[in-house]
Amino acid sequence: MDEGGLGMLSVGGGGGLSREKSEKRSFRRNSGSQEHPMAALLDSTGPKRQTSTRQRSKKPVLTKEEEERIFAEYHYTGATTNIHPLLSTLINYTHPVKFSGFEYSEANNCHFHMSSFSESTGLGYLKASAPEFVNYNKRQLSRIYPKGARVDSSNFLPQIFWNAGCQMVALNFQTSDVCMQLNQGKFEYNGQSGYLLKPDFMRRPDRSFDPFSESPVDGVIAAHCSIRVISGQFLCDRKVGTYVEVEMYGLPTDTIRKEHRTKTVPANGLNPIYNEEPFVFRKVVLPELAVLRFAVYDESGKQLGQRIIPLDGLQAGYRHIGLRTETNMPTTLPTLFVHIVIKTYVPDELSGLVDALADPKAYLSAQEKRKEALHNMGVDESDIVEVPADTTNMNDKVAQKQKSDPRQKLNGAASPLSQEHRQNSAFIPVQKDGSIKANETSENKFKVETINVAELRKDKCFQKLSKKLQKDMEELKKRHQKQRDTIQKQQQSTVDKMMSDSHKMSKKESKKNNLHNTNSGNGTSRHASLSGRSSDSARSPSAFSDMANNQKMRSLVSTQMDEWSKLIQKQQLEEFELRKAHINEEFDMLRRLLSDAQKQQMTALKTKLDNENKELKQSQTKKSMEDTKLIQQDKNIKTKAERDRRVKELNEKNVKVFVEERKRLAMKSQMHEEQLTKRHTEQVEILEKEASKAIELEDMNHRESLLASRPESVV
Repeated sequence: MDEGGLGMLSVGGGGGLSREKSEKRSFRRNSGSQEHPMAALLDSTGPKRQTSTRQRSKKPVLTKEEEERIFAEYHYTGATTNIHPLLSTLINYTHPVKFSGFEYSEANNCHFHMSSFSESTGLGYLKASAPEFVNYNKRQLSRIYPKGARVDSSNFLPQIFWNAGCQMVALNFQTSDVCMQLNQGKFEYNGQSGYLLKPDFMRRPDRSFDPFSESPVDGVIAAHCSIRVISGQFLCDRKVGTYVEVEMYGLPTDTIRKEHRTKTVPANGLNPIYNEEPFVFRKVVLPELAVLRFAVYDESGKQLGQRIIPLDGLQAGYRHIGLRTETNMPTTLPTLFVHIVIKTYVPDELSGLVDALADPKAYLSAQEKRKEALHNMGVDESDIVEVPADTTNMNDKVAQKQKSDPRQKLNGAASPLSQEHRQNSAFIPVQKDGSIKANETSENKFKVETINVAELRKDKCFQKLSKKLQKDMEELKKRHQKQRDTIQKQQQSTVDKMMSDSHKMSKKESKKNNLHNTNSGNGTSRHASLSGRSSDSARSPSAFSDMANNQKMRSLVSTQMDEWSKLIQKQQLEEFELRKAHINEEFDMLRRLLSDAQKQQMTALKTKLDNENKELKQSQTKKSMEDTKLIQQDKNIKTKAERDRRVKELNEKNVKVFVEERKRLAMKSQMHEEQLTKRHTEQVEILEKEASKAIELEDMNHRESLLASRPESVV
């Protein structure tokens, strides 16, 4: 078994360390080796070799006393033999444990624990919990071995588990298939030490990574790779036809197999000339995990040579690539002559802008040339009016020109896109102004008028309620007037009765007085009779009767005055309570009308927002269909797999753009709804303040009327 892992080590099968059973171990430095502080001297009891005088004259690195002191300080009770402490410090121990779950492993956080997974189990965990598997491999070791059903010693693709960060991926060493070639080619680098460092985002605990991600990882720039196979040298010593396949292994979205193949050059295995169109790997999401495989086959399908090269180790330009055998053994003469282009991935719609930014001098020179040409033809600069260009048509034309001339783009020449983009880049501010106007129009579209209370008072329901309340008030006033008339009549009749009774009493008294005067004596003098008459008349019973009647009248008037005043106060209180109830009813009606109007405004706003959302979805669907149609009709895309990949990439891009657009629309809708709700709340608060003011004003008027009231009576 051969165990290889990204980030840790690759150990060849069949090798190992044998331990001799001895009480002490000692090591002698080889004659050609350099001094190392961890080396030890040969024990005095060990066998002695014949050395030169120069070797015998060398001093030991450690003295006898220092070595004894190290032995005395070192305590190890787990082994049956004494291991040299310097050897023990060179060994890292791992503890094999049964895997109990990602959460359990994270809770224990034991970095020296290592679990082994079969191929099938590893694929199951990778399918169900890929990010958790990556985080597990950041913390501790994992080992993947072939499933038991591989009785033919076949291998699985190790790249799948390297993408998840597995450190040791065991393969069947005896089978030299593509998987084994990929493993050997991967660990050929770093001085064939068997150790490769995993990328930064697969080691740091603060970074997250999904091996099935189809979008660029944060902090990692996607790459663009182009391989043009020009020719081959000494591919075969026989006169056979040959062809070359170029494959890429990496993340699932970066893996491209069995697609890029040159034509077969017949009967020439010595120096075939392919001179094919470039094999373009448009977007490599994760270049650090990607490897390129060059394979040469004869016309019968037999492999003549292969080479595995990591993408991040490639250098651009014309290169000769030496081929290896199936067992990854180097060959002397067979090579491939290729042209490699490695650069940062730039979307097609932004490539013109990137070219203009990369070479702004060319853009300025083109503008100056046009200006000078117009000046030579007699055109003044003041006669030229800057007009915005149709950027949509420009982008479509540029994309078509890019696709029709890939060599020009790959070789770094100035593409038509850069020229057209430079011509139109000066008008970007004009387009921004247009977008600002469009935003203003959109804002006006969702503008809602303020609800006026005066307009609500003109509503039919409110007018009907006002008439009803006015009628109730008139009826109350009529009832009060009727009560006043009744009380007035009662009081008048009481007064009239008292007056009539008083008049009758006065008549009786006058008759009695006349009878008394007739019976009086005649012998008194006239003067005495006159004086006596006057004094008697002053003390007559009729005078006392008038005084008594006046007292009763005053009492009656006082009683009637109190009764009348209480009636007036009672009627005023009833009118006050009725007016207060009317005010409450009016404002209740205004609240209902305001609530209905606010609901109508909110419904209208939501309808507008829903219509805009539908229009956005329709435009997005239309754009997606048009973009897919353009890719399907693009004749420069030759293979179905490449077309499907382009469509998938386009759909992913559109999904991101569409999701962002819908998020912005949702935020915009939420903002408009919140603003409208806030305005509605303010309107309700204003209405409540008006209702409170009306009630307070009515209370104040009632208190003033009570303070100004005086006792009243009916005259």
